[in-house]
Amino acid sequence: MARSEKAAAVAELTDEFRSSGGAVLTDYRGLTVQQLQELRRLLGDNASYAVVKNTLTKLAARAAGVDSFDDLLVGPTAIAFIKGDAVEAAKSLRDFARTNSPLVIKGGILDGKPLTIDEIARMADLESREVLLAKLAGAMLASLTNAVYLFNAPLSQAARLAGALQAKAEADPSILAGGSGQPATAETAAAGTEEIPDGGVTGATTEDSETTEDTATTDDAVASDEPVTTEDSAADGSDSPAAVEETSEG
Repeated sequence: MARSEKAAAVAELTDEFRSSGGAVLTDYRGLTVQQLQELRRLLGDNASYAVVKNTLTKLAARAAGVDSFDDLLVGPTAIAFIKGDAVEAAKSLRDFARTNSPLVIKGGILDGKPLTIDEIARMADLESREVLLAKLAGAMLASLTNAVYLFNAPLSQAARLAGALQAKAEADPSILAGGSGQPATAETAAAGTEEIPDGGVTGATTEDSETTEDTATTDDAVASDEPVTTEDSAADGSDSPAAVEETSEG
């Protein structure tokens, strides 16, 4: 390989390390071209799978700030650069290795931290991002449903209480007047009638009372006037019949 080709290969691998969320190193010795294609298909968009040279990969890893691959870059090596869900990529590698024994997982990195073979296996046993999001959405929906039920419960109880009161009021209108719930009888109505004072008139208004008082005052004044006597008339100098007779006799 020419020097320029090596430089281009190192630059490409460096970009892969920097643009990927993680990487898993494998030994692909014994796998056919068809099996490698099947593995790439299983990985899908979650990871890209590339056969690399160890010397060039060491240079690219160091240039990208990864220094945990030196001991793993031994023998035929292929790297799965994680582009999507790391759990799904680990599941695909594990499942493929179960049915294709030549594939051996060496180790890897995730978010700049080294991963051992056991850690990759445990990551493969985790639930995928989609499953976790679905469970989270279900839990949130259940919480919202419970919250709506708790908020609606007092309103439902108040509505049922109002309905019961309305039905009872329709059956017994006295409830609306503050009654005890028993229909008012004629005796109860008579007992509740206001007593009228002596000589009073039921239903008399204030104007009627004032008119009555004025009339009584006028009648009393007329009744109290005493007849005018002759002496009073003489004293007043009035022309009375008695005075006229005395004058004619004189």
